[in-house]
Amino acid sequence: MLQVSVIRESKALILERLAKRNIDASQMLEDVIALDEKRRQVQTKLDNTLAESNTISKEIGGLFKSGKVEEANVLKAKTGVLKERSKTLTEELNNAATNLNNLLAQIPNVPHESVPSGNSEEDNEELYREGDIPTLHEGALPHWELAKKYDIIDFELGNKIAGAGFPVYKGQGARLQRALIAYFLDKNTKAGYTEYQLPLLVNEDSGFGTGQLPDKEGQMYHVTGDNLYLIPTAEVPGTNIFRNVVLNEADLPIGITGYTPCFRREAGSYGAHVRGLNRLHQFDKVEIIRVEHPSKSYEALDGMVAHVKSILKELKLPYRILRLCGGDTSFASALTYDFEVFSTAQDRWLEISSVSNFETFQANRLKLRFKNANGKNELAHTLNGSSLALPRVLAGILENYQTQDGIVIPEVLRSYTGFDIIK
Repeated sequence: MLQVSVIRESKALILERLAKRNIDASQMLEDVIALDEKRRQVQTKLDNTLAESNTISKEIGGLFKSGKVEEANVLKAKTGVLKERSKTLTEELNNAATNLNNLLAQIPNVPHESVPSGNSEEDNEELYREGDIPTLHEGALPHWELAKKYDIIDFELGNKIAGAGFPVYKGQGARLQRALIAYFLDKNTKAGYTEYQLPLLVNEDSGFGTGQLPDKEGQMYHVTGDNLYLIPTAEVPGTNIFRNVVLNEADLPIGITGYTPCFRREAGSYGAHVRGLNRLHQFDKVEIIRVEHPSKSYEALDGMVAHVKSILKELKLPYRILRLCGGDTSFASALTYDFEVFSTAQDRWLEISSVSNFETFQANRLKLRFKNANGKNELAHTLNGSSLALPRVLAGILENYQTQDGIVIPEVLRSYTGFDIIK
């Protein structure tokens, strides 16, 4: 959530940057400033009323001690009027604050200066590409056909048990899935991230803190009886560890990692482009999360990008990195890099990771602060990245490593799987 003070000081710059998202925020920002002005005026009136009431209350005590009961009763009646006025002003103040917060919650994060303008994924910028795209044998299959041929993933059984988008991993497919999770976690912990096991359900405050609520409410599974939400990513519970926390500057940076199943309704997702593992309602993901000093967060973002690159290099998968345009950047992000792996059998790129810097946007919603060198509380910066999302990584391995004899396991995973090939 944007800070009102920043909107007041940098209104023109914010309007210019939000235009990269194809948003004309001029009226919203004017309304924010007007509501904040009203809130300030009501706060001043309330403070003055309370101060006057306190002064009179002290006078009343002195008058009673002096035996001036009649004068004291006159002032006592006046305090009753002031008390009612205070009550009315408090309600006005609460309403103004609520309206202000509700409006601020609707404004997305301000894109970083490097974010290109654009409407959709077609306007994203390719920054880097690595890895050779393999030449497959004649008759090579997409991963959903390979899954059926080798009996490692059963999409029909998942559909029977739960519905479309809930696959069942079997035998060597389940073992390969578990191997990827262990490998990703080992890579992350060796890079200095502390591993956490996190809840799979979160409350509204947690969803609001990271920006999923109210922006993505329709994409989240809602457990109505307890008013909890199934997590769309470990980013939500992981980042909310630090909600309403004041850190010391010496505590920074903080890095955590965690594996969780993730749940997304993905309403309206149909067609050939979502076949197999391409888009699921339940999938596994390993996440990395950082809390950083504002002056070091973009250096940390570069480090996260390099870390994900190292994983894909070890897996020997062809991949590219995109800088997302304003229209394709998520509500809470200031800058996002997407990693995509090339699916040779499908002849298309598949997104496997997003690495983002949210600057103070999440921290302001979370009330995540640290005491700076001057002893004052300052908002931290939060970052997160997929390291990695499993379904499309698995799809890339199955398709790119297929041979006429079977699916070869990437060398770096063989100590985790216990086998070299799926036959």
